[in-house]
Amino acid sequence: MLVFMLQQAWQADYAPKPAIEAVVASMNTKDDLPATNTEPLVQTTASSAANTTEATAKVIKITTDTLALEISTEGGTIQNLDLLAYPVEQENTTVNKLRDMFGFAIPEINKTPVRIFNGQIDKLFVAQSGLITSTNSVEVANHHSIFASLQEKYTLAAGQDSLTVPLTWTSGDGLQVTKTFTFNRGSYEIDLTQTVKNNSTKAWNGRQYSQLLKTPNTESKGGMLTSGMRAYDGGVIYTEAKKYQKIDFDDMHDENLEVVSLGGWTAMIQHYFASAWVPPADQENHFYSKELKLGQYVIGTYSPAVTIETNSEAKFTAQLFAGPKIQPLMEKVAPGLELTVDYSVLTFIGKPIYWLLNQIHNLVGNWGLSIIGVTFVIKLLFFPLSHASFKSMAKMRKIQPRLKEMQERFKDDRPRFNTEMMAMYRKEKVNPLGGCLPILIQIPVFMALYWVLSETVEFRQAPFMLWIQDLSIQDPFFVLPVIMGISMKIQQSLNPAPIDPIQAKVMKMFPLIFTVFFLFFPAGLVLYWVINNTLSILQQTYITRQIENAK
Repeated sequence: MLVFMLQQAWQADYAPKPAIEAVVASMNTKDDLPATNTEPLVQTTASSAANTTEATAKVIKITTDTLALEISTEGGTIQNLDLLAYPVEQENTTVNKLRDMFGFAIPEINKTPVRIFNGQIDKLFVAQSGLITSTNSVEVANHHSIFASLQEKYTLAAGQDSLTVPLTWTSGDGLQVTKTFTFNRGSYEIDLTQTVKNNSTKAWNGRQYSQLLKTPNTESKGGMLTSGMRAYDGGVIYTEAKKYQKIDFDDMHDENLEVVSLGGWTAMIQHYFASAWVPPADQENHFYSKELKLGQYVIGTYSPAVTIETNSEAKFTAQLFAGPKIQPLMEKVAPGLELTVDYSVLTFIGKPIYWLLNQIHNLVGNWGLSIIGVTFVIKLLFFPLSHASFKSMAKMRKIQPRLKEMQERFKDDRPRFNTEMMAMYRKEKVNPLGGCLPILIQIPVFMALYWVLSETVEFRQAPFMLWIQDLSIQDPFFVLPVIMGISMKIQQSLNPAPIDPIQAKVMKMFPLIFTVFFLFFPAGLVLYWVINNTLSILQQTYITRQIENAK
């Protein structure tokens, strides 16, 4: 496994990459356009002055209170979109002061915003949109057509609630397309309206499409979580029939997606962030995907065909979400979009835990305290089960000396020892599995909480107190993992030791092994285990004393 991972890392750093000229040439072809099942598509070049081959694309820069992005006049493609409220790294002033005090070097912090869409060739990820038409109609603008813009810079001014960016395109025979992007204050949604005016001499028939084009990030190979597990990085669709489905790059390589659904949406997601095109929910949408040249992948939707008679117009609409996977925000954008926060098969448990975390955070305003609050609630819910578990272990602990004596007495007669041991269990009303079953029942809850703490963007760069200023990454001084290991050792001392000496030695190593594991886990998850272990120690100590003091 180590050799395999090293080989992957070497390939990402040193393997030959395709020449930029070849990549650009592949992007200038029209194979990235959607193809309907019933109609071949026009792939001609527009003949108007604004769309001649001599025309060059310009970049429009747009800044709102949440986003900074670029829109290319070549098709109105959205590229280089930055999330202004989410820096790549956050400075931990407490840790830096301690490092400075003890003479350690202070690392450089990358404070640039997280970039969702990227126009860089080897990291290409863009949002495209346009119109497609059948061969018996006049030509129309797709994402390769050159649009015209009145300005090259737009900024959402103070006190301004929305910002509109219009782009226009006109064909040689009188067809006019106005592509309008609308940005709202405090929002990660971009509204798209394409208005088609048919001033030509014949009817126009066509569809709107919206798609995401991405080159997979070979460096991350799926995106590594801070806990060491990999976050999903790939395509997603949501349909009326099958709801939430992952369509990863291997799926797109194997076959093209062809699905029809009322409403729905398509997306590319990564750890903490998502990008999704949401077409109108009241229309039948066609979902598609394809693999392009040089390892690029496209996933998107196109609308039903619309006929526009001469001297009339029609509007096509869609919505683009590009931002953090904050579930309350995403629920308002489209049904099921919040499922991009992937809690695996335990979503039915993870969502209530996330809701509870949110409710407690609304009261205390600190995500670390929210984790502590949720730990108390979960401990309270499972109190009867843990009480039965600790009671069983306390009884086992009390009869442990007698079991060891019996083991010595029947060391040469194993069947007799087993018979006498079961008789003692029946006489003392001890269930040897009584301590295991309650723990097994709680495992799904613990796993769901793990995914909630690992996947929820609200914990990213969320401060707790003192040196812990980011609950989503490991403790910089490993204090919490050490405390967790100590608490695990204390809890282990309250449990009955295994009769088998080899098993007892193995069990003694567990606190050390788990401490090493937890060194690299998110601080929020380690905080949960520390509080959970502390509460368990208090509860188990009380029950053990009651059992030991009983006659």
